[in-house]
Amino acid sequence: MLRTSRDARGIVTLTLDRPEAKNALSGELVAELTTALATLAADDAVRAVVLTGAGEVFCAGADIGEMRKAGSAPPAQNEADARRFAGMLEALERLPQPTVAVVDGPAMGGAVGLVACCDIALASDRASFALSEVRLGLVPAMISPYVMRAIGVRQARRWFLTGETMDAARALAIGLVHEVAQAAQLAALAARTMRALEAGGPAAQREIKRLIRHVTGRGEATDAAIQADTAGWIARVRAGAEAREGLTAFLERRKPGWARGDS
Repeated sequence: MLRTSRDARGIVTLTLDRPEAKNALSGELVAELTTALATLAADDAVRAVVLTGAGEVFCAGADIGEMRKAGSAPPAQNEADARRFAGMLEALERLPQPTVAVVDGPAMGGAVGLVACCDIALASDRASFALSEVRLGLVPAMISPYVMRAIGVRQARRWFLTGETMDAARALAIGLVHEVAQAAQLAALAARTMRALEAGGPAAQREIKRLIRHVTGRGEATDAAIQADTAGWIARVRAGAEAREGLTAFLERRKPGWARGDS
């Protein structure tokens, strides 16, 4: 599910490799990502980490079938599942080495959180993004701190509440991605970005990431509290009747009850 490659420069590429499921973030894939990130964090020879997806979709977000099962599980099990996802996001954002998301296709729901967690986000002109949770009766709880740091509160209000799909140009305009290239030029853009990162001192880059957290007022206790709060939030919401209807409707390929009158 997670394919890992490493070149002679110490640049590691993590590829979400579940194309038959649009690279949806199953529990197994989340666990693999978490383990890989922990290993990379402890490896001083790693210069940078690239996150991308196999096939035509970067990532469809959380695995909907598993989300529905988690919502029906006992509360403690439901919240534990959410905490594992929250822990993976935090591990990605706090990785000591520079991280680069390379997005060449749709990124939905939790996938937008992956993009926002990365230090640098690059997209092709055929990429698209949607904070689509609301259309399933859910909330973007665990990804919200990372996405809001990227796009700000005002933009978050719109995209969280509507669940609309935005193209790469809009994602660039609101700060979700740093640069957009034609699909055929995305690899060249990523290579150029890697060269720019290689020109910086690796120890200095690690310190810069710590510095940014410090000057924005973040600490271990506050980050842990936010993780716990947001995990509890999604666990509570997805156990509710509206989320159960939204997730079931998605799996049954129909509109949820609240949207039946829409065109």
